[in-house]
Amino acid sequence: MNAMITKKEVPLNFNRVARWYDALQKMNPGYTEHLRLSAERLAVKPDANLLDLCCGTGLSTEALRAVYPQARIDALDASEGMLEVARNRGLAQPLSYILADVMELTPEQLNGPYDGILMAYGIRNMPDADAALARLFPLLKKGGTICFHEYSVSDSKWSRLMWNVVASTVIIPLGQLTSPGAPIYRYLRRSVLEFDGVTRFEQRLRDAGFVDVHTEPTNGWAKGIVHSFLARKPG
Repeated sequence: MNAMITKKEVPLNFNRVARWYDALQKMNPGYTEHLRLSAERLAVKPDANLLDLCCGTGLSTEALRAVYPQARIDALDASEGMLEVARNRGLAQPLSYILADVMELTPEQLNGPYDGILMAYGIRNMPDADAALARLFPLLKKGGTICFHEYSVSDSKWSRLMWNVVASTVIIPLGQLTSPGAPIYRYLRRSVLEFDGVTRFEQRLRDAGFVDVHTEPTNGWAKGIVHSFLARKPG
């Protein structure tokens, strides 16, 4: 398969690596800690109704469950293989797993509206980020909070350099070791380099109607690379 996969092909390619995906993430210092940090930054009530978009193998869902043990969570992904791994994680109820594409979502498909939405490493993979944001806006309750846990390096030469080094020397080689021939990890490197800078993505959020838009950093090697983009639906 051609390594230059398109955004529409991402779910199919995640099917291919789902079995080994968690093993690779466990080698990433701070990966779980940073997901939990973004979950905490949602700052919703303990029994909130939450949506975990692009939940993958459920590591982001696990972070939400750890921070909000009483919450009701819908975990959604377009990759059947990744969702299968998530279902087998054994997280506490109430929890629903939904196989669906963000770009085709309607409120009727879900159990919303939601007090909070977490989208970890997902908006970057949308074929049309603005169209995706337009679909997400109605899913939030008035006053609800959304957090995009995402890479963004375009504003900083140092961050781009660090990301290139990590992707080229760690992520891609380990990805090829666990899933030989899979192009998703080379796509990951490229997609991060092509994604919005912090200022540009914050403006997208404002243009989509969100308010109180701001960005908070992570720590460790991911500082300046992985961010919590936070915004609220007007009350």
